[in-house]
Amino acid sequence: SLPWRILSITLLVTWVFTPVTAEIISLDTENIDDILNNADVALVNFYADWCRFSQMLHPIFEEASNVIKEEYPNANQVVFARVDCDQHSDIAQRYRISKYPTLKLFRNGMMMKREYRGQRSVKALADYIRQQKSDPIQELHDLAEITTPDRSKRNIIGYFEQKDSENYRVFERVANILHDDCAFLAAFGVVSKPERYSGDNIVYKPPGHSAPDMVYLGSMTNFDGTYNWIQDKCVPLVREITFENGEELTEEGLPFLILFHMKEDTESLEIFQNEVARQLISEKGTINFLHADCDKFRHPLLHIQKTPADCPVIAIDSFRHMYVFGDFRDVLIPGKLKQFVFDLHSGKLHREFHHGPDPTDTAPGEEVQDVASSPPESSFQKLAPSEYRYTLLRDRDEL
Repeated sequence: SLPWRILSITLLVTWVFTPVTAEIISLDTENIDDILNNADVALVNFYADWCRFSQMLHPIFEEASNVIKEEYPNANQVVFARVDCDQHSDIAQRYRISKYPTLKLFRNGMMMKREYRGQRSVKALADYIRQQKSDPIQELHDLAEITTPDRSKRNIIGYFEQKDSENYRVFERVANILHDDCAFLAAFGVVSKPERYSGDNIVYKPPGHSAPDMVYLGSMTNFDGTYNWIQDKCVPLVREITFENGEELTEEGLPFLILFHMKEDTESLEIFQNEVARQLISEKGTINFLHADCDKFRHPLLHIQKTPADCPVIAIDSFRHMYVFGDFRDVLIPGKLKQFVFDLHSGKLHREFHHGPDPTDTAPGEEVQDVASSPPESSFQKLAPSEYRYTLLRDRDEL
C-alpha cells in the first residue's frame, strides 16, 4: 500500500543520510593495554560523571569522533576512548590524572608527554587528530637541502639507503612522538649516499651555525636507544617558558629555577645553561631549569621588585614563594648556584625569608635576630590549569 511504500522510502533515505556513529570505547583494566597498543593514534578522555566540565565535553568528544571516523575508517587508525576515573581509579593513578576532564594522546600504547590543551570544540579536536596523523618527517630531495636546514631549530636528519627498512621505521616512530620538540628530516638512496659513510645514520644539528653536529652511534633498530638519544637532543636541559607552555610546565609539579633575560642576550643564557649542566645535572627531576623573556614576563619580575633593566636575573619559584639569586655574575662561582637550589630543598630559603639568617650563618658572638619578612608569592602558579575549565583535584589521594 502507499503508506507502507512511503514509510519504506523514508526509512531508506534516513539510513543512507544518517552518519554512522563512531563508538567511544570505554577502557578498563582488562582491555586498556590491548586497545591502546594496537591503535596508531588514540585520544583518551579521562573524566568523572559528577564533573560538569566532563559532562559538557561528552557530546563534543563524540561528534569529533564521528567526524574523524569518516576520514579514518580503519579500526586501528584512530581510536577515541574514555576512562571513568571514579570506576577505574587505578588507571587514573597510572596516568597521573589531577583534573577532569583530561585528554591524553597515545601512539601505539605510548602516552605522549603533552596532553591536549586546545579548544574544546569539534573542529579543534578533529584538526588536532588530523595534525597528529600527518607525516612528521620532511623528505629531502637533493644535497643542497641537506646542507642548508633551518638552523634556528633543533634538526634531526636521518640518512637511509631505503625507506622500506627497519631503521627508518624506528626513526619514523620516534619522529611521531618528538615532532613537537624537533624538526625531523630524512634523505634516501642517491641523495643520502654522501652522508652514509658506513651505512644508515642519524645526525643532530643543534640551533646556530657554530655548534657542531652530533652523530648517533647506537643501534638504529633499537627503539629505546634511538628514542632516548634523540629525546636528549630535542628536549634541552634548560627550556624556555612561554605563555603557551606555562600550564604544561606548571603541572609537572616541580619548582622553577628561572633565568630572566632579554631575548637578544644570548650570552647570559649560554652562561646559565653551562652552569646548570656543570653544577645541577644531578638535580634534573627535582627542579625545572627554565629561561624566560624579560619583556614578556614583566609581571613576575615586578613581583620580585625587578624590571627588564635589571636583567639578567635568576630566581626560584617554589609555587609558594619566589626567591631571588644574588648578583647574576655569582653564578660563575663554583657551587654557588648548586647551593641556591639545595637551600630551596632544605627549606633554608623559606626559613630565612620569614625569620632572617639561620643561626649557623651569623658571625660568632653576633646576636641572632628574628627578622620577619613577607616573601613574594608565587607568580607562575597563576599559569596552572584554569579552575573554569577543569575540576581540579586538590587531594590526589582521592583518586
